[in-house]
Parts: sequence; structure tokens; C-alpha cells
Amino acid sequence: MAELHFFTGTMDSGKSTLALQTNHNHAARGRQGRIFVTRDRAGNGQVSSRLGLVHAALEVDPDFDFWRYVVTSLTQGGRIDYLICDEAQFYTGDQIDQLAKVVDELQIDVFAFGILTDFRTQLFPGSARLVELADRMNVLQVEALCWCGKRATHNARTENGVMVTEGEVIVVGDVEQTAAEDGTPVTAAPESDADVAYEVLCRQHHRRRLTAARAKAVSLAPEPLPFG
Repeated sequence: MAELHFFTGTMDSGKSTLALQTNHNHAARGRQGRIFVTRDRAGNGQVSSRLGLVHAALEVDPDFDFWRYVVTSLTQGGRIDYLICDEAQFYTGDQIDQLAKVVDELQIDVFAFGILTDFRTQLFPGSARLVELADRMNVLQVEALCWCGKRATHNARTENGVMVTEGEVIVVGDVEQTAAEDGTPVTAAPESDADVAYEVLCRQHHRRRLTAARAKAVSLAPEPLPFG
């Protein structure tokens, strides 16, 4: 029986790498699939991994209809055994419903990959619907790490070096490592007009808005105990 799989993790946990590996494994067994993506860091129509892997993909915009695409492809003589759907957090709820329909009525496997929550710690609509509908939900075992060494569970956004918790939900960036003037590793969104960057943090430091750069600036001074 075909299934709807959802693989999730923070930024920098290897979701796109796994998406491409999943495609490779199925294609190596003679299965034929389609790869979809939206708003990848490398630009339209590409799935890219931070390990340097890149693969052409079909770009998903808000009006894209998965059910119509698959049915049209099949009726025109095409073969589709599975779908790879990267950056699925950006898909609409209706598009996730379409993917579930493809699984149930056409018996085509769907493998969706995406971040669970945004920089405000709120569920993305696409991810929320996947949690509700997926046959299997898998948290990636490759753990991204907070600057403190603990497992990173939250995605933080900084603007001009300051962590923010309000603003546009979708601003494409990356978590590539660069170095600040004092040598502290920080995250940056290359080629961005605005100084927007992303960093993965543990829950404690996300709640305290304590990024790597800010921790360095305050010399990791402990906060006072919450008494009195």
C-alpha cells in the first residue's frame, strides 16, 4: 500500500540531502518519480543540499495542483511511482490534501520533507496538515546543534544581528557559517539585500533570544535566577 511520509527536522538537519538520497534509492530500483520543491535556497526549480548536491525539480507555486498534474501525466502515458516533495512546509493545506488523495486513490508513494515550525515557533500550515494526514511522521536522526552544544529544536531569524520573533513568515535564507569581526561563527543569508540570517537554537536559548553572537558579546554571563 502506498503511504504519505513526512520527514521533518530543524534547518541544517539534512532534509534535502535525505530527499535526494530517497530519490536515488528508488530510481536505482527502476522506479520512476517526480521531484517537487518551492523556494529552495538555490533558486527556482532546484533541490539543493548543504553538502553540495543539486537536482532539478518542478517548482510548486500556491496555485499548483498535485492531483491534476499526476492525473494528467498518467493519462498521457507517463509513469509515476513516487513523489519527492521538498520544502513542504511552504505548501498550502489544499496541496497537502491533494498529495494525500494521490496516495489513497492512485497508490503512489509521497515522501514530503520540511521544517515543522517557523521562526516564531508556530507550525507552518503545510507542516501542520502533514502532521494531521501523514501515514508516517519521521523526525530526522541527524541532529542540528545549538551553539551551546545541545540539540537544536528551534529555527531563529536575525535581522541586522538581532533575533526577531515577528515579521513575514517566509523569507528565504540559509544557515551557512561565516565569521563575525570577532571570529564568532554566525549564520548568514548570502546575497540578501536585507541583513537577514537564520540560526538553529535549543528551546532555552531561543526563548531567551540568546544567539551565538549575543552569547559571545555578553561572555556567556548567566541570567539571574527567577526569584524575588
